[in-house]
Amino acid sequence: MAEADPAPFGLYIHWPFCAAKCPYCDFNSHVRHKPVNQAEFLKAYLTELRFVATRTPGRTLSSIFFGGGTPSLMDPATVDVLLSETAKLWGHQPDIEITLEANPASADARNFRGYRSAGVNRVSLGVQSFHDDDLKTLGRLHSAREAQEAITLARDVFPRLSFDLIYARPNQSLSDWEQELEQAFAYAADHLSLYQLTIEPETPFAALHKRGRLVVPDNDLAADFYDLTQALTRAHGLPAYEISNHARPGAEARHNLLYWRYGEYAGIGAGAHGRLVGANARYATIAERHPESWFKLVMEQGHGFIEDRPLVPEEEADEMLIMGLRLKEGLSLPPYEQLRGRLIDQSRLETLLETGLVTVDDNRRLSLTADGFPVMDAIAAELAA
Repeated sequence: MAEADPAPFGLYIHWPFCAAKCPYCDFNSHVRHKPVNQAEFLKAYLTELRFVATRTPGRTLSSIFFGGGTPSLMDPATVDVLLSETAKLWGHQPDIEITLEANPASADARNFRGYRSAGVNRVSLGVQSFHDDDLKTLGRLHSAREAQEAITLARDVFPRLSFDLIYARPNQSLSDWEQELEQAFAYAADHLSLYQLTIEPETPFAALHKRGRLVVPDNDLAADFYDLTQALTRAHGLPAYEISNHARPGAEARHNLLYWRYGEYAGIGAGAHGRLVGANARYATIAERHPESWFKLVMEQGHGFIEDRPLVPEEEADEMLIMGLRLKEGLSLPPYEQLRGRLIDQSRLETLLETGLVTVDDNRRLSLTADGFPVMDAIAAELAA
C-alpha cells in the first residue's frame, strides 16, 4: 500500500521592507532610505529558520510564501540561499508551491528570472489598478504600462501567476470596474485576488476619509461592486473559492488554502505569525514587528518571537470557524464542535438556514451562500456565541 501524503505544512517568510508606504496599507511594512543590508538580515533569517526546524521535526514543506512588505526587493541570491536552507531543514514535497509577492515596477521585474532559478514557481503581483491616476492615488510606484509588462514577463517566466486588483476606489464607477476586470481576464492569469478598498485605522487614507477628502462607495454601491465581481469572474471561469480570491479549477493558492483550512505553518521574519502543532497543543507564534528590533532579538536568543503560547481549544475553534467560513467549501462541523467542546447552537443555525445565509450538506459541512459572504463577520459572531 502506498504511503499516505504527509499533512500540509507551510512556511511564511516576511520581508518587511518597501520602497514606499502605500496610504491604504496597514501591513507590517517599513521604508528605509538607505539600502537594507541583506547579508546581515539573511543571517537572522537562517538563524530563525533553524530554530523553528527544531520545533517541527518530521515535517515536509508543501508550500512557501514570501510576503511583505515587498519581497521583490530581495536579491535573487538571498531567495536562493533561503530556499536551499528550507530544503535541507525540512525537505520539499515534489509539487511544492513557492510563491513570491512582487511589485510590477521595472526594477523588481528584472529579478524575475533569478527568482525562478532559485525555485520560485508562482508569483503574485501587486497590480492594484490598470489606471495611472488611480495608481497615483493608491501610492503605487509603478505605471499601468509597467504593470502590463510585468504581467507579460511573469507569465513567460513562472508556471503560475496571480495578480491583485483593488475595487470600490474613490470615483470609480461600476462600468469602470467592469472594463478593468475585462482587461485583467485578457491577461490570462490563472488566479486573481480582488479586494474591496477598505479604510484601515491609523493609515493616511483614514485621516483623509475622516476629513471628507477621500470618499469611497457607500455600503449599497460596495455591494453592487462585489456582486458584479462575482458575476464576471464566474463567467470567465475564475469563480471565487474564497471571499476575495478567484481561480481556475486547480489553480487555487495552496499556501493560502493551508491558512483557511486551519493547517500548520511557521512564520519567519519581523511581525510574522505562525501556528505550530506541538505534542499537546497548537502554538501561536508572533515575531517582533520592527525589523531592526527583530534582528537584534534573533541574534541574541536565536529567534524573534515575542509571543509563543499554546492556544486553548476554544481559541482554536474560533480561529477554525473564522478561517473556514472564508472558503466557498466552508468547514466541517464535527472537528469544529470537538474543539469547541459542544454542539453548535441549533436554533441559531436554523435561523441562518431559513434566511438563506448558510447551507449544511449531508456530511455536516457548513458553508456560506452568495448572500452570506458579504456578512461573514456577523455570521461568525452568531455561530460562535
